Amino acid sequence: MARIAVIGAGMGAMAAAARLAVAGHRVAVYERTETYGGALRRLERDGFAFDTGPGLLPLPAVYRDLFLKTGKEPLEACVELVQVDPSSHHVFADGTRVSLPNASRAGVVSALEESLGADAARRWGEFLVRARDAWDRSRRPLLEEPLWPNWRVLAEREPYPAVPHRRFLRTRTAGTLAEAGAWELRDPRLIALLEGHALAYGLDPRATPASAAVLPYMEHAFGMWYVRGGMRELARAVYERCLARRVEFRFGAEVAGILEKDGRAAGLELADGTVAEADLVVAGVAPGVLDRLSRGTRVRGAGEVPARRGTASRVTVALALRGGRPEGTPHRTVVHTEDREAELESLSGAPGGLPPRPTVTVLRPDDPALVPDAGHEAVTVTSVVPAGAEGAWDAYAGNLIAVAERAVPGLRDRLLWHEVRTPADIAGETGAEGGAVPVPALAAAGGRLLHPANSTSLAGLFTAGGWSHPGGGLPHAGMSGALVAGLIVEGPEFRGSQ
Repeated sequence: MARIAVIGAGMGAMAAAARLAVAGHRVAVYERTETYGGALRRLERDGFAFDTGPGLLPLPAVYRDLFLKTGKEPLEACVELVQVDPSSHHVFADGTRVSLPNASRAGVVSALEESLGADAARRWGEFLVRARDAWDRSRRPLLEEPLWPNWRVLAEREPYPAVPHRRFLRTRTAGTLAEAGAWELRDPRLIALLEGHALAYGLDPRATPASAAVLPYMEHAFGMWYVRGGMRELARAVYERCLARRVEFRFGAEVAGILEKDGRAAGLELADGTVAEADLVVAGVAPGVLDRLSRGTRVRGAGEVPARRGTASRVTVALALRGGRPEGTPHRTVVHTEDREAELESLSGAPGGLPPRPTVTVLRPDDPALVPDAGHEAVTVTSVVPAGAEGAWDAYAGNLIAVAERAVPGLRDRLLWHEVRTPADIAGETGAEGGAVPVPALAAAGGRLLHPANSTSLAGLFTAGGWSHPGGGLPHAGMSGALVAGLIVEGPEFRGSQ
């Protein structure tokens, strides 16, 4: 039985802690804030409650597996999962609207045919077939296996089977998501639908590999789910599963450094000067934090995937509304930008500030637990901004509310109050520089969207969470915990779940 010290109580770190405790190890989690969950936070005021992190869960099978492997109670006995249907409602720049059913390719194609026409529906259906091929080719190495030592194969291999495009006597295939959309989908509304999945992580589709086609495919194939009571309930359930497996949590315990002895991790030094000895250390922190804690020790060897610093963050506006949620209201509405180029230039860091009318996601859960009574509604509005962005956030929130009114008619007349969560708030909660949000691992593009392996060059030190393989997003964080546990329990020969 090893003593294992875990830095951070984010979802990936807790997933690793629970699995390691079940394997018989003595696990202690050191969290610098006063609570668990990482980015899965909740704002509560006047009887209203709002998720300020991820609002929906794709691939719930990841957390079903975690609960199956760590105890007798399945996930559904600990939280109430609700499949969101429609999966999303979209408002395009030209005013066209479409609701896409959950986890139904045929249903999505039918809905698109009714709203956008038969040709657009056919093109999207054919795209989903190609996206499925990309998923089948990349799923195991990108999600289910430890990062390959010869990771450059993933960096060079584009799994998306792009359709050849002929122009001016030359034939090319799409190298970026934007090219795939322009050449294969053609309809600007379909392009917005495709690119919105990359924009949700702050990825510029003009520079994002075509392999990002797996992002919309995951949603269409596996559905989108909500946790009754808010997504914070998922964090609560994982935390309680850790406690049931005798994981020890120490909140308000800031780690100042990782101890090294005889060339391997040997424990932690806390900010108050105390030492926590350990046989193994799991770090669930952002790259800049890991650099600081390692105190000059090289934890990534030459030739490994370099740590990826995030370039995008999010602004979330919590809206307390008078009047109940109308029956039949979509849970999630995406209002697409009317100026794509301005939005992309803003995310790329070009001067000019934040766009006045960006793409926004409006979440309107049908959940009595989030409101004081049936005569009120709790709504969140979110947009992506550059990491570290600063500005007049109240004015920007006003812009988001104006855009959101396309999804919530009469919004400003119903508004009781609003609160804004900025990149600085995310930085305070997660420790990520500039409040950056990690992106899921994607193949191709020279490895720019891969994340470092879960093992490190310092023996006994492992990494979990969105800033290590397989990257950002709730499912990916859970997968990272499973990979770390496998590497520790089974050793370097571990090859992932079968």
